Amino acid sequence: MYAMVEDRGKQYKMVPGETVVIDLLDGESGTEIRFDKVLVVRTDAGMRTGEPYVSGVAVVTELVDHFRGVKIVIGKYKRRKNYNRKNGHRQPYTRVRVKEIVA
Repeated sequence: MYAMVEDRGKQYKMVPGETVVIDLLDGESGTEIRFDKVLVVRTDAGMRTGEPYVSGVAVVTELVDHFRGVKIVIGKYKRRKNYNRKNGHRQPYTRVRVKEIVA
């Protein structure tokens, strides 16, 4: 059993019992988050697709923690112009645990 969920323009595959890393969400550890924009649901009875969303289906998750990804180093350089810049970025993420798919 799994569901494909859309959240702020990105799609995630959610399987009950697994953890999923998504873009940063507000909230604290243990908060329950409900995703209503379900694109596809696969159950024992079969597969249901939405146009664009499947009605009456939601995915219930629990917020586990927030963390930051690996550092990405951005370097800019222009030869003979004395221009050399180095910058870094760490993307914030949220880890959620899928509790159940309510169909």
